[in-house]
Amino acid sequence: MRLMALCLTVLFAAGCAHSPTYDPLDPLEPVNRGIYKFNDTADTYVLKPVAKGYVAVTPGFVRTGVTNFFGNLTYPLTIVNQFLQGKPADGFSDMGRFLVNSTLGIGGLFDPATPLGLNRHDEDFGQTFGKWGVGNGWYLMLPFLGPSTNRDLTGRIVAIPFNPTYYVSDGDVVLGLSALDIVNTRAMLLNADRLVRNQYDPYVFIRDAYLQRRRSQVYDGSPPREDFDFDDFED
Repeated sequence: MRLMALCLTVLFAAGCAHSPTYDPLDPLEPVNRGIYKFNDTADTYVLKPVAKGYVAVTPGFVRTGVTNFFGNLTYPLTIVNQFLQGKPADGFSDMGRFLVNSTLGIGGLFDPATPLGLNRHDEDFGQTFGKWGVGNGWYLMLPFLGPSTNRDLTGRIVAIPFNPTYYVSDGDVVLGLSALDIVNTRAMLLNADRLVRNQYDPYVFIRDAYLQRRRSQVYDGSPPREDFDFDDFED
């Protein structure tokens, strides 16, 4: 527990650093590239083939139901962060969405809330910390989990108790749900493979795309213009 507290302190402190998307802080790039290569190899020989097999044998409507189920399962995290970000209207709307999909949607397998005007949102602690002024910190490539930052990794750790599977005592159930979620998520990204492979440097492409996406999410799709310090280029 002491080690976990120390790690959280270090990560959160590092996350306070300013890290604009046009000049990402990536001091661990050699290590990150090594982890990226490891992840890519594991994906090529294990996860991607499994995801392709999953798509081949699973009807589209079933995959949609699985996606809906996991999205609804973790939706309380979005609700909590809506309120923490000072957006009570969205928070109450998301509460309604969660209740409708959990009941009429049969545990979240279906999405009757969207036709009712209760649109889906995506909020997490990383975005909340960003709203509170916490910077990205260092860019991180995590084994198996992919791209992250100090801020987002801290957010992941804080969010652990908000995942309902955290309270499931049957390890086989948790493992099965986690595996299904990972394979289903990878299956949704199969169409993006060619885009990544066609990049001159896939590592840089993924890094910059991730940081830009997270910046957009922090500002709800309307990030402010980034201020370049042109004085640095003056003689």
